[in-house]
Amino acid sequence: MGRLFGTDGARGIANTELSCELAMKIGRAAAMVLTENLSHKPKVLIGMDTRASSHMLCSAISAGLCSVGADVLILDVVPTPAVAFLVKEYNYDAGVMISASHNPCEYNGIKIFQHNGYKLPDELENEIEEIILDESKIPPVVVGGDVGRIHFSSSAVDDYIFHLAMTSDGNFKGMKIALDCANGSASVSARALFTRLGAECYIINDTPNGVNINDNCGSTHIDSLKNFVLEKKCDIGFAFDGDADRVLIVDERGELVDGDKIIAICAKYLKQNGQLSNNTAVVTVMSNMGFFKFCEKNGINCVKTKVGDRYVLENMVANDYSIGGEQSGHIIFLDHATTGDGQMSAIQVLNVLKRTGLKISELADEMEVYPQVLVNVRVSNYGKTRLEKDKEVQLAIKEASEELGDEGRVLVRVSGTEPLVRVMLEGQDYEQIKYLADCIAKVVEERLV
Repeated sequence: MGRLFGTDGARGIANTELSCELAMKIGRAAAMVLTENLSHKPKVLIGMDTRASSHMLCSAISAGLCSVGADVLILDVVPTPAVAFLVKEYNYDAGVMISASHNPCEYNGIKIFQHNGYKLPDELENEIEEIILDESKIPPVVVGGDVGRIHFSSSAVDDYIFHLAMTSDGNFKGMKIALDCANGSASVSARALFTRLGAECYIINDTPNGVNINDNCGSTHIDSLKNFVLEKKCDIGFAFDGDADRVLIVDERGELVDGDKIIAICAKYLKQNGQLSNNTAVVTVMSNMGFFKFCEKNGINCVKTKVGDRYVLENMVANDYSIGGEQSGHIIFLDHATTGDGQMSAIQVLNVLKRTGLKISELADEMEVYPQVLVNVRVSNYGKTRLEKDKEVQLAIKEASEELGDEGRVLVRVSGTEPLVRVMLEGQDYEQIKYLADCIAKVVEERLV
């Protein structure tokens, strides 16, 4: 993992950890790297979520880009996958998304996409980091007519909605759906998109004010959508996160359908219709044991990667797989997109409901979920680097693994986006795995503060 860019871009508390000065430096360094690899003036588009700090950071990174000669197109508030789509659609050299995804409003982040819609590769992120942190190169300062220009898009959201609508199998007339926009980026697109597709829509948390993004709403706080689905008697509910690149589902009973189940439902449907490339689904090591059992039962190959949608995507691209994602709701349909897209995932699930005539609960119940416990332990940044080296922590992990044997598993890892160590256990006995998870978490807290 880089020193600035984690598994999902540079991220931190806006105006302190992720300052305007740092954003400007990222803009200058990125423009320099682009200029060295292009024979024309770089063009960069920038999108953002609804956080109060997003426009501030957009101004800073735009200034940095323009100071080195890059032109900028500001999309304003859009979902992250809109940036990934539009950078290619508009023939731009790079795209920037300003968002901290599912994190609270005080956080923000900067994620960079290549011209082809894929996230910036590690080697280019490293080069940008070296320019900023090591001053390996000094970005040029251009003057006069060479200074970059800033333009504003008025069609970005409409162009993105049209793209999403084209992935549907007709319309969803007769379907009653609930949408939780997390007071984030989906607020600018979800209502228009799903109404256009014929669904009867009931929407909550689509009035962002700069500070209410992800605040007791969206995919990280699913209870409000559960109650809303039951209240409105909806067929299905979709909860997006702050930048709308992930989605979780609530079925008509008010029960959660997580990313593992969504991938299982869609992978089986694709297989039945001869569209599951290489008969494989890609997930991370955090996926539930029940998902792996589901794949075995349905003759689907399953590939596991490190946690992070970038690693899922890298594996999918390298091996020509068509579906992959994470339990958290980052789901990639590579035939349609280059990154996780919550609204596109919702459309693909609605396609399955329409074609099969089944309820979402009937499809979800085909995958048995094994009891799983996840404990997040806040540690220091230095503590994160010591996880695999600390003998006491490793002993606690080993003892828990031996106690579970073949009936469960232990996974302890550092977060790629937050100062956390995540302790995850699965097994058949919830009380047992909860006790063991708490034991490991206590040792982590004592040793890695």
